[in-house]
Amino acid sequence: MFANIPEVKLGIIAVSRGCFPMALSERRRAAIKAAYGEGLYECPVTVENELDARRAVEDVQAAGVNALVVFLGNFGPETPETLIAEWFSGPIMYAAAAEGDGDLHDGRGDAYCGMLNCSYNLGLRGKTAYIPEYPVGTAPELAEKVAEFVPIARAILGLRGLKLITFGPRPDDFLACNGPIKALYDLGVAVEENSELDLLVAYNKHADDPRIPAKMAEMQAELGGNNKYAGVLPRLAQYELTLLDWAEAHKGARQYVAFANKCWPAFQTEFKFVPCYVNSRLAAMGIPVSCEVDIYGALSEYIGVCVSGAPTTLLDINNTVPASIYDKAIGGRYDVRLTETFMGFHCGNTSCAMLKDPHMGYQLIMKRDLEPELPEPDITRGTMEGNIKPGDITFFRLQSTADTQLKAYVAQGQVLDVDCESFGSIGAFAIPEMDRFYRHVLIAKRYPHHGAVAFGHWGKALFEVFKYLGVTDIAYNQPRSLPYPGENPFV
Repeated sequence: MFANIPEVKLGIIAVSRGCFPMALSERRRAAIKAAYGEGLYECPVTVENELDARRAVEDVQAAGVNALVVFLGNFGPETPETLIAEWFSGPIMYAAAAEGDGDLHDGRGDAYCGMLNCSYNLGLRGKTAYIPEYPVGTAPELAEKVAEFVPIARAILGLRGLKLITFGPRPDDFLACNGPIKALYDLGVAVEENSELDLLVAYNKHADDPRIPAKMAEMQAELGGNNKYAGVLPRLAQYELTLLDWAEAHKGARQYVAFANKCWPAFQTEFKFVPCYVNSRLAAMGIPVSCEVDIYGALSEYIGVCVSGAPTTLLDINNTVPASIYDKAIGGRYDVRLTETFMGFHCGNTSCAMLKDPHMGYQLIMKRDLEPELPEPDITRGTMEGNIKPGDITFFRLQSTADTQLKAYVAQGQVLDVDCESFGSIGAFAIPEMDRFYRHVLIAKRYPHHGAVAFGHWGKALFEVFKYLGVTDIAYNQPRSLPYPGENPFV
């Protein structure tokens, strides 16, 4: 697990209503602990009243717990159990016991009923909590639901400890990636905005840094001996050290960082390389570096790192798959329509671990503009090239509207095992009903062209993270049987 995301220390508190046997809640709590195993702290205080609630919260805090499960082993005391949500500062989950482990006279808990009043009282207090889709179960069932809470809690904790560091204003031609930063403060995320000149000064101060040869050796070992652009490695090593040192020096009171950095057009002429490969290496360390100062892209990537525990990437929802490639490599092999496919691309920011045949290249588009006369690239070297490995993915984004309201989308799909016959970090993606999702979510809801990619199907956890953050507009790729608002029924 990365050092740049939180370690979740999970605890469980059982609650009991006074007219029900406390032993019932305690026995059921112990059964969840046994089913879950290591990594779940079992609070010895069972909560019947407000003073119990205070003692239980103090106990779990003293034990280092930073994410909490409140368990209704029976009906539960509505006031004390929801006061826990006021007094505990970390992410919190509520769940309740199903019957079946005793008779329905002395052994009935009625937590199914109590969960309703618990939710009502959380609403009265204005408290947010994670409640699973079906929050009632046996010990083994609830142990599984508790495990599902861990990546959600990790993301919430990560955002509370995150500083987003930016360099440069967003490029004029990419205002689509612009979003008011007030919503970041509403989430508890810190923001440090710097100019590209600050970054250039810091980079120049790292010239002749004695750590550069070792960093170059790391890069060379990763890239292998067949690297025709090895001459740019001293500059890239110097830049990577610059960013890592800046992160460490500027964390302040925060524990975690992500970057949103300007990467064109002045970057190449002043730094003499493109930063994509370094961005890909930091992504592999769990430190997202979004392109084009895409602050909400970096935020989304970081959430994906917390949820998946693996590197994420940021890609343009870029171009259609040509019918010739579909006919040659997709149709008949995959059960997807042509319009359910697209190519996700960026210049070269995706971790080597996520690419087939990863290799260093140059930014073809920039070379045409910046050094067209050179037979070999110079200042446009530094991309990480390759087709993205096939497998499950989740495309998603958290974004602020102009009036600082948060919205999000989540869509699960796959990367197809297809040669994209192009350049950069690129993959052929398939998402069910992508054509409709493209029109009625991405276009209709005015999302920018950048999307974060988590490797694996993480839609369930991401959806819950966005709910926990208070996002009410969470879009997804709806099945054909479920029309979007405004979708023409006659098409």
